[in-house]
Amino acid sequence: MDKYLGKRLDGRYEIHELIGVGGMANVYRCTDTVDDREVAVKILKDEYLNNEEFIRRFKNESKAIAMLSHPNIVKVYDVSFGDMIQYIVMEYIDGITLKEYIDQQGIIEWKDAIHLTAQILKALQHAHECGIVHRDIKPQNIMLLQDGTIKVTDFGIARFSDKSTRTMTEQAIGSVHYIAPEQARGDATDGKTDIYSVGVMLYEMLTGKLPFDGDSAVTIALMQLQSTPKHPREINPGIPIGLEQITMKAMEKLPSNRYTSAAEMLSDIERFRLNPSIVFDYGNKSFVDDQPTKFVHSLRDSGVDKKVAGDATKVVDMPEDNVVVKEDKFADEDFVKEHKPSYYAIKGIVIAAVAVCAIFFALAMLRGCSTSQAKDVEVPDYVGKAFVSVKENNPNDFQFEVKSEYDESKEMGVILDQEPKGGSMKVKSGSTITVTVNGKDTEVSVPFITNYSESEATQALKDKNLIPEIIYVENTKTPKGYTIESFPKAGVKTTIGSTVYVYVAGGKRTDKVTLPSVDGLTLSEAKKTLVDLGLTVETVTDDDSKEPKDTVLGMTPLQYGKVDAGSVITLTVSSGLGDINTVNIFVDLPSDVEDSVDMTVIVDGAVDSQNSKTLVPKYNKTYTLELKGSGTSSVVIQLDGQAYREYSVDFATTTVTTTASHDYVVPTTAPPETEPTTQYYTDPYVEPDTTVQPVTDDPEL
Repeated sequence: MDKYLGKRLDGRYEIHELIGVGGMANVYRCTDTVDDREVAVKILKDEYLNNEEFIRRFKNESKAIAMLSHPNIVKVYDVSFGDMIQYIVMEYIDGITLKEYIDQQGIIEWKDAIHLTAQILKALQHAHECGIVHRDIKPQNIMLLQDGTIKVTDFGIARFSDKSTRTMTEQAIGSVHYIAPEQARGDATDGKTDIYSVGVMLYEMLTGKLPFDGDSAVTIALMQLQSTPKHPREINPGIPIGLEQITMKAMEKLPSNRYTSAAEMLSDIERFRLNPSIVFDYGNKSFVDDQPTKFVHSLRDSGVDKKVAGDATKVVDMPEDNVVVKEDKFADEDFVKEHKPSYYAIKGIVIAAVAVCAIFFALAMLRGCSTSQAKDVEVPDYVGKAFVSVKENNPNDFQFEVKSEYDESKEMGVILDQEPKGGSMKVKSGSTITVTVNGKDTEVSVPFITNYSESEATQALKDKNLIPEIIYVENTKTPKGYTIESFPKAGVKTTIGSTVYVYVAGGKRTDKVTLPSVDGLTLSEAKKTLVDLGLTVETVTDDDSKEPKDTVLGMTPLQYGKVDAGSVITLTVSSGLGDINTVNIFVDLPSDVEDSVDMTVIVDGAVDSQNSKTLVPKYNKTYTLELKGSGTSSVVIQLDGQAYREYSVDFATTTVTTTASHDYVVPTTAPPETEPTTQYYTDPYVEPDTTVQPVTDDPEL
């Protein structure tokens, strides 16, 4: 039994249950008796209490999270670093990991994927602005609440992005499926390292697959360094081109080719959300991690990056377990010395630079020539089109001068007017066109709406021609229905028609019900289980399932999650239509019957008239009954109205079991009833006796 269950830490935190097990710590659901709230307490495992490295990581996590305050990052309430126990008290997250969600869903719809990714990026933007790089972004460290809110957790290997990041470690830190190439090499890490991991998660959500996978951590790390993954659309053609571009740009091998910040990636996601047909003007130059975070040997230290192909087999055989964690900081001069290029390398770089300059010069000349020889094109009609879409689809390289007017009857961001008019004349490609865009300003600052009511915040944003999107979150400090914060934050410049996410307090939680597993149960069994918990049940059918009819295939919300009492639970149930098979039943007929018999087939209590017929056992010793159906059925065979054979049929396995057998009794034939013959009798005439009898006193006479 767990020694902490039922105990109270520091006279305050009552421990109820173990809810998570990690590489260095366990997480428990507890009650904070002082503040009267549920919390999660992360306790460092006993075996690491004397390990300086793990203690450092544990303290680092608490320090990192304590500096952060964001709706999409788990909150830290309290810490304790004693000699006998070390723990962190955090916000209790009532949900599942993004990894669990991906495993359950397989491929996530791209609209949901960008919604989840946007929240992760918002959290990382805040962390990066506070100088913190997470360095272990993966679905296992992302919690998903029932309302779709994301919470980033586990800052155990986070690092403060100051000069200390210009160091390398003997072991690359992170989860190998999501680790950035520079992290695998042991190079410096910054916010772009987290961007790469986000790209991998987005790739996994959109395709249901990891970009890279292999037999060992080092093998996968090698692929991260050297291989190019399949483009997402090769796996899932339904992914829009623009979203594929965003994903691949985030996963660029070179940090310089990636997004410069989480905010920049967020901006492109927002542009894509507003216009899913967008094609960005950058090109892509061109992995479920069930394992805990590993310390992977730096590939640079192993010499892999110098001789990848030849040493591939050796690398795979490198030991990965029982790695001693050690972090050596290199002085700047050592770092420079290690990377000091040779004479030949310098020479090669110079030659390459000259060649590149020549190419650019040629392109510039060509561009100048093409500009001077700009072709005449007809002015397109842009009125009614979204300005963002027009800018992204501009084959004639028009320049735009933007004005702003506001028409509440028109959508925000659409072009109301233009000069010159569409189709009115021909102009040179690259000319300037003046467009009037719907909005009071072409660029606006997000207004301050914290602690506003939902309606007040909504109106304040609409007054600025911004589109509010309300996200309800649990918060006990802010009154229900009032805003906690917005994204982008107040004062940030954004374009008209942009979406601003408004986080609104949903108040204290109502009573929660933990959803049990009902998969595989019959519909009636599942309904009873859920109704007994105070839940309402709705059903949808799956016509493709091979499971028997009325078998529960899944439910929404997901099992083991928690929902409010009285919530509606939707069960997905097999219709049985996907399990239709043909089964043959061989009916042995009575051998001593020469006359015909009437066979009646009854399936599940209903007469099957199609298969019911008259047979002559004299000529048909066995009759083959062919049935089509799904699930299970009971079949009764009657001969001349008598129960003869009873069967149980499993169409899924095409098995037939005889459940009862009865003797056939030949009906007896009674003689025909005839009316009796009426007989008439005539008595002969008898002459009366006229003899006189003598009188006597004898009484016997």
